[in-house]
Amino acid sequence: MNDLSDIPSVMHEIGRRARAASERLATAPAEAKRRALEAAADRLEAQVAEVQEANERDVAFGTDKGLSPAMLDRLRLDADRIAGIAASLRAVAAQEDPVGATCAEWEQPSGLRIRRVRTPIGVIGVIYESRPNVTADAGALCLKSGNAVILRGGSESFHTSSAIHACLVAGLAEAGLPEDAIQLVPTRDRAAVSEMLKMTEFIDVIVPRGGKGLVGLVQQEARVPVFAHLEGIVHVYLDAAADPVKALDVVLNAKTRRTGICGAAECLLIHRDALDTIGQGVVRALIDAGVEVRGDRDLQAIAGVTAAEADDWGREYLDSIIAARVVDDLDAAIAHVRQYGSGHTDCIVTEDNAAADRFFTELDSAILMRNASTQFADGAEFGMGAEIGIATGKLHARGPVGAEQLTSFKYIVEGDGTVRP
Repeated sequence: MNDLSDIPSVMHEIGRRARAASERLATAPAEAKRRALEAAADRLEAQVAEVQEANERDVAFGTDKGLSPAMLDRLRLDADRIAGIAASLRAVAAQEDPVGATCAEWEQPSGLRIRRVRTPIGVIGVIYESRPNVTADAGALCLKSGNAVILRGGSESFHTSSAIHACLVAGLAEAGLPEDAIQLVPTRDRAAVSEMLKMTEFIDVIVPRGGKGLVGLVQQEARVPVFAHLEGIVHVYLDAAADPVKALDVVLNAKTRRTGICGAAECLLIHRDALDTIGQGVVRALIDAGVEVRGDRDLQAIAGVTAAEADDWGREYLDSIIAARVVDDLDAAIAHVRQYGSGHTDCIVTEDNAAADRFFTELDSAILMRNASTQFADGAEFGMGAEIGIATGKLHARGPVGAEQLTSFKYIVEGDGTVRP
C-alpha cells in the first residue's frame, strides 16, 4: 500500500487490485462464495470481544464529536447486534447464487435461442456513514453477486469497520478467494471519497448510504454511475377508515421501535374526520412514549404538541421527534407526500380498499405499505437477507438492494448456422 498521505495513489492501487479481483470473482464457484461468508461469520463470532473493544473506541470518538443519541445508537454494537451481523452473513451465504441465473429465455422465428442471464456488475464502491454493520452487509452482498467492493465507512465507525472487515478478509482467504475482493479504505481522510467518485477506470457503480448531505454530494460530484439511496422521509397516513387498534400499533412501532433507522416514520398525516377519535389517541400515545410531536395548528390543541415550523415538513429526524398535520382527505395526503417525501417508504392505515388502491397507484415511492409498520422497510424483512440500502432511484435497482439487485445481465444467443436474410 502506498503512503496514506498520497490519497490519489492509495485509491488508484485499491482500484487496480479491486478490478483484478473482480475478474477472478466473476467466475468463482458458488460454493466458494458460500464458504467464505460462513467462515467470516465464524471469525466474527470468535472475535466478539475484539469487535466490541474497537466499537467502544468509535463510540467514545463519536461522543466527543457530539453525535446525537440516535446516531450513537446506530454506531453502537453489543453482543446481540454482533450476533445479528453474523446471522446476516450466514443468511446471505444460504441464498441462491444469482450469478448465471437465467432471467428469461425464448426462441425467435429465425431459429435463434436467446437467454438473458445474470452477470456481476464488476467493482462496486460503497460510501456509508456511521452504521458499522454496513461493512458486513455490503461486503457479503457484493461477494455473493460476484462483485469486488471498495468500502469507505464513516469516520465515526473506523475501528469497528476495520475489525469487521478483517473477519471478511479471513473468510475470503479460507475459501481461496482473492482477499482484494473486499477492501476497506484505510483512512478517514475525506479526500478518499472525492477520489472514489471519479475512479471510472476501476469502479462501475457507487452506492452511497447515509444522510441527505452525503447522497447529495455523491450525486453532484460522481463521474461513476450512482445507485441513489436518499434519506428516509417516511410518512404514515391515518385514513378516515383506519382501524383504531391497527393505527395505534402501526404508528407507535413505526416511530419508536428504532428511531435511527431509515424506515422510521418521520411524519404523521391524519384525515380530518379521524382527528377527534383515532388521531387524538395516536398523538397522545406518541407523547406518552416520549416522542416530541411537532404539529400544525389543528394538532396544537392537544396538550404536549409543539408548533411545527416550515422546515419540519420533509425532514428526517432519526430521533424521537415526529412532524404531524391534519389533511382534509386522501388527495391532500397524497399531495403532501409528493411534495415532501423522498421516495423511500410511505404507509396508509385504512380498512378502505379503494383508498388503499389509490394510495398505491398514485404514489411512486420505492416501498408502499398498508396497515404495517414502516420499520419493515428492510431487505431481511422482505426475505432478501441483508441489503446495502433502500434505493430511491428508478433505474436498475429500486427498494431493498440485495445480491440479485447487484447484478446486471447479458444475452446468450445460440443458433445452428443461422444467418440473417
